Amino acid sequence: MKTMRITGVIQAGGRSTRMGGEPKALLEIGGKRIVERVVDALAAVLPDLLVVTNTPERYAFLDLPMVPDRYPEGGALGGIFSGLAAVEADAAFTVACDMPFVHPDIVRLVLAGAGEADVVIPRVGEQYETMHALYAKACLVPMESRLRAGRLQIVGFFPDVRVLEIAAEAVAPYRAPELAFMNVNTPDELARARALAVELD
Repeated sequence: MKTMRITGVIQAGGRSTRMGGEPKALLEIGGKRIVERVVDALAAVLPDLLVVTNTPERYAFLDLPMVPDRYPEGGALGGIFSGLAAVEADAAFTVACDMPFVHPDIVRLVLAGAGEADVVIPRVGEQYETMHALYAKACLVPMESRLRAGRLQIVGFFPDVRVLEIAAEAVAPYRAPELAFMNVNTPDELARARALAVELD
């Protein structure tokens, strides 16, 4: 079987309303912007990275290729679709820009399932970690049909593709799942993340 080519895609399209409009990705944790922490984790594993954003001027400092969201009203599903459609690779490992504790070994754990399914995704309890998952090109058609219908739940297209779940127990040896998949959405979460960074970094 040929080796799958995978591009790391960072989703930076959110409106950040709960942070008063300041882009979450540009807030500092442990002396680095959150998005820089994400880039560092992905770059340790993947040679090619891409940013999905409708405000490229904010992320020019990363010196990475950027593409706009093809479905600006399509929520996270639209962003995942836009990144996957833009990459020349066979699949996209997609991660949110506001996850300060992405761990390279957990990225590798997800990538190890590439080729076995169209979606490779951690699952913690009933929660799929849709913004820390691998999506193959086979996902594009079912994703777009739902975007056009305004059905924006990410897991909505899963019945149409092959899905490989990664159990929380497989993630835990590298980093506690609640930290590895933590998003910074509120000032309280930002404060907690800054305190955690002192312990983890």
